[in-house]
Amino acid sequence: MSSMQFSSVLPLEGKACVSPVRREGSASERLKVGDSSSIRHERASRRMCNGGRGPAATGAQCVLTSDASPADTLVLRTSFRRNYADPNEVAAVILGGGTGTQLFPLTSTRATPAVPIGGCYRLIDIPMSNCFNSGINKIFVMTQFNSASLNRHIHRTYLGGGINFTDGSVEVLAATQMPGEAAGWFRGTADAVRKFIWVLEDYYKNKSIEHILILSGDQLYRMDYMELVQKHVDDNADITLSCAPVGESRASEYGLVKFDSSGRVVQFSEKPKGDDLEAMKVDTSFLNFAIDDPAKYPYIASMGVYVFKRDVLLNLLKSRYAELHDFGSEILPRALHDHNVQAYVFTDYWEDIGTIRSFFDANMALCEQPPKFEFYDPKTPFFTSPRYLPPTKSDKCRIKEAIISHGCFLRECKIEHSIIGVRSRLNSGSELKNAMMMGADSYETEDEISRLMSEGKVPIGVGENTKISNCIIDMNARIGRDVVISNKEGVQEADRPEEGYYIRSGIVVIQKNATIKDGTVV
Repeated sequence: MSSMQFSSVLPLEGKACVSPVRREGSASERLKVGDSSSIRHERASRRMCNGGRGPAATGAQCVLTSDASPADTLVLRTSFRRNYADPNEVAAVILGGGTGTQLFPLTSTRATPAVPIGGCYRLIDIPMSNCFNSGINKIFVMTQFNSASLNRHIHRTYLGGGINFTDGSVEVLAATQMPGEAAGWFRGTADAVRKFIWVLEDYYKNKSIEHILILSGDQLYRMDYMELVQKHVDDNADITLSCAPVGESRASEYGLVKFDSSGRVVQFSEKPKGDDLEAMKVDTSFLNFAIDDPAKYPYIASMGVYVFKRDVLLNLLKSRYAELHDFGSEILPRALHDHNVQAYVFTDYWEDIGTIRSFFDANMALCEQPPKFEFYDPKTPFFTSPRYLPPTKSDKCRIKEAIISHGCFLRECKIEHSIIGVRSRLNSGSELKNAMMMGADSYETEDEISRLMSEGKVPIGVGENTKISNCIIDMNARIGRDVVISNKEGVQEADRPEEGYYIRSGIVVIQKNATIKDGTVV
């Protein structure tokens, strides 16, 4: 950016604030508003203007300074907001997901949001932490299938002393059947919320909730949800969809949207194929400040993150669309015709963890330098269960581009571009490359390990001289000595539960609690 000089002192009367506006043909076009540094600067400027998230004090001023050349200009637009979004008026509903067939076998004994990620976290920690970091502390988590480990993690982390917060609550709502209801599980995202509408109505009345934030428990991203809610309030929207640009290869996996120049959604198509997919292409050049080469992302996908006005949501679920079960495929395409449905375009990192391949790739991306996404941010940390484990101990190991969680024992091993989960044990001569090892729920003592080996059994962890690549190793797996797991033949899909593993999209997945005997070759 060329050197510029400008200084502007703007009195903020009432609730005025300033925001930069693009001017065609000027050097301001080169501003990268999608960069994290500019996002932080913009948020800081807004908070200076707004006094946090509340209205600016009477007579307050906002001072903007930077370097500039006389030839360049900065256009400022002053907006007078009547309402500021208050996080105390927002309640979040996190959906625990369905049967998790796309992530099987990782979901064979646990709900999708309980799947470990990044070494020591669970997927549920993403929306939960985003809520806390956004100031939203009234949260409902709706669980259904294989919810024991999810409930246990939520209790340990957010209810049992892990995270402390005031004037808020985290409530777990497990699937139930009320008298007079048809038997069955949740039949969709909207049906899950509808099943507990009586709980939500009572809570909303007592807590003066105005906006309902619907979240998914199977995504990886960092977002200030109050940015989304603020746009929802500014637009006086009935519903606001958080959207992200996506490329050609995965567009058909999402609900795709089109919106007009005002941001109002005019078309919504759930997972279109063929000509329907082609019809949902849009010109994404308006994102050239936020992302590199927007032409690579010709679609705008719904992230499955929605904000509803409270009364609008209750009316849609109880009256207008009482027989419809899913937000994405049924309710939203209909609601946009008679409601003000707005789009909020999110351009930071976002990954939908919908398949074994996307899950594996998202974890491996954490090992890259620099990574596209980082859990490490002191201002917006991600929370998880406090395990109180000792530091990892390593002896004569070679480690490159890896994430090593706490409480591990690494002895004369080689680890490259891999994630090692809590309490993992790797013995001498073992090698992991492009692998995710989730770790263990408990330790085995040296005496227990010696006894198991003397009996010809395999202890938890990776045995001596074992070579593993392109693999996900679930919790408490026991992998013996001289094992080779590489899928050398390039098998794409295989079910070998009797041998302790599955293959999905060419990735070998070792089952939770599985035993891989000495000398096995996969």
